[in-house]
Amino acid sequence: MSPLKQRIDDDVKQAMRERDKERLSTLRLITAALKQKEVDDRIELDDNQVLALLDKMARQYRESIEQFTKAGRTDLVDKETSELQVVLHYLPQQLSQEEIAQLIITTISEVGATGIRDMGKVMGAMKPRIQGRADMSAVSEIIKNRLSS
Repeated sequence: MSPLKQRIDDDVKQAMRERDKERLSTLRLITAALKQKEVDDRIELDDNQVLALLDKMARQYRESIEQFTKAGRTDLVDKETSELQVVLHYLPQQLSQEEIAQLIITTISEVGATGIRDMGKVMGAMKPRIQGRADMSAVSEIIKNRLSS
């Protein structure tokens, strides 16, 4: 079992002992998503795959928060925000905009990208470096802008 997955399982047990219902509920959602992915793909998830799944969940929470904010549903915004905090606890430290920009510049020069046609190469090289540490759609936009100019 991957160390990250083991840490999540240990935190589920801790939340049960502490009777922390909100945190336990979110942790169970995470473990259910992990198990579902393992069953669907018939694999044992490693840390990178767990991070990718957590990153996807965080993105979904952010989108939900945005939609609930637009709808004026502060009760649901609060619930989704607290669940997002639990998910973010397992993701690595987020990169700053400067760090992301520097990684993009470095990666573009490493793969020899010259135009927008090389975007797939750049994204392929960037993904393992920033998985779980930055919003991939925002990074994609920055790369697109840099390669277009």
